[in-house]
Amino acid sequence: MGYEVMAVTKERLRQYALLMRLDRPIGSLLLLWPALWALWLAGAGHPQPSVVVVFVLGVVLMRSAGCVINDYADRNVDPHVARTRQRPLAAGRVTSREALSLFVVLCLLAFALVLLMNRLTVMLSVGAVILAVIYPFMKRYTHLPQVVLGMAFGWAVPMAYAAQTGAVPPVAWLLFIATVLWDTAYDTMYAMVDRPDDLRIGVKSTAILFGEADRHLIALIQGLFFVVMIMIGRQMQLGVYYYAGLVTAMGLAVYQLSLIRRRDPGECFKAFLNNNWFGMAIFTGIVVHYLTAT
Repeated sequence: MGYEVMAVTKERLRQYALLMRLDRPIGSLLLLWPALWALWLAGAGHPQPSVVVVFVLGVVLMRSAGCVINDYADRNVDPHVARTRQRPLAAGRVTSREALSLFVVLCLLAFALVLLMNRLTVMLSVGAVILAVIYPFMKRYTHLPQVVLGMAFGWAVPMAYAAQTGAVPPVAWLLFIATVLWDTAYDTMYAMVDRPDDLRIGVKSTAILFGEADRHLIALIQGLFFVVMIMIGRQMQLGVYYYAGLVTAMGLAVYQLSLIRRRDPGECFKAFLNNNWFGMAIFTGIVVHYLTAT
């Protein structure tokens, strides 16, 4: 009897882990890179270790919470999409009540971490929760859910500045705008994978809104991202290694555009995944700049 209980418990935990996408860390990484950019810039290359730990753990918790509430919102949609029909909630392996309970627990754990930070960071965390809750429902009302996702992911930037410096200067909002642009570009690539299913079931996305102009508009958004990042570099007087990171990211952006040129779902997904290296390249440039600064 004890063995059977343990086996059942283990299977429930496995389904919860799948619901949280712990088996697919790409989302956590894409959320983590802007937070790390902000922490290193705010801390002039020397962010407080305790703040870094809190943000890394918070990223994992909030990304997991976002996945859970996203699947709850899409519980009647995911069974009709080839890529998502085997998700735990869509396949009936987790109940709606379990999903909501898990979402609340994850948010409470993340909030407990935020309470270790200063008052401004705690106040800003309310915005993070609101964006995480509303994002999954945006695809029903607007063709711009990718922009809302960018805002949800980018909110880590002002929070990081607040935690590190106790303030949110104008450059932090520039970095927030850059993050929204980057997220919109790569999540549009992701949405291109599901476009046929989304059109069939009536779900909205930038991939649908952009239509035949999707590749050109993604390139434009990426270009605007680099314009903002150059503005940040000039304002903060960052050096050659920072710009080397940007140039590397530009090369990866060109590669991503080459992958999506035929709109093949597999290649579009590959382009989406490549953004992990894109974010890492920029972070590396920031880190090396401060390591070599005199």
